[in-house]
Amino acid sequence: MLVGTPESVRAARAYAREFVAYHLPDLGTDRADTVELVVSELVTNAVRYGAEPGDSVLVGLSRTAARVRVEVQDPVRRRPSLKRVSRERERGRGLFIVDALAERWGVVDRPFGKTVWAEVAR
Repeated sequence: MLVGTPESVRAARAYAREFVAYHLPDLGTDRADTVELVVSELVTNAVRYGAEPGDSVLVGLSRTAARVRVEVQDPVRRRPSLKRVSRERERGRGLFIVDALAERWGVVDRPFGKTVWAEVAR
């Protein structure tokens, strides 16, 4: 569990690196970097749009023989969406990155918030 602040993105990336190194030592650098980037983008979105001051964000990683699943839970029910591309806006590309890198992704509503998940092929 992480505090819903921008500094937590760095901690989430470190957690992803440690998870991959311990559980998937043969994953390969490209796939490991992909998992780390997906974690980073989902946690960034949770911190920016899914957490109020004092809230927490929960990050979970799991694996199967075929994929790595990333789950990020926050306390806000508002669902993320792909925004229209804009050259003027500096934000709003995170889900495009996740959509491009993950096999699939989605959102599960929870009684107090939501979980945004993504699966990266091994």
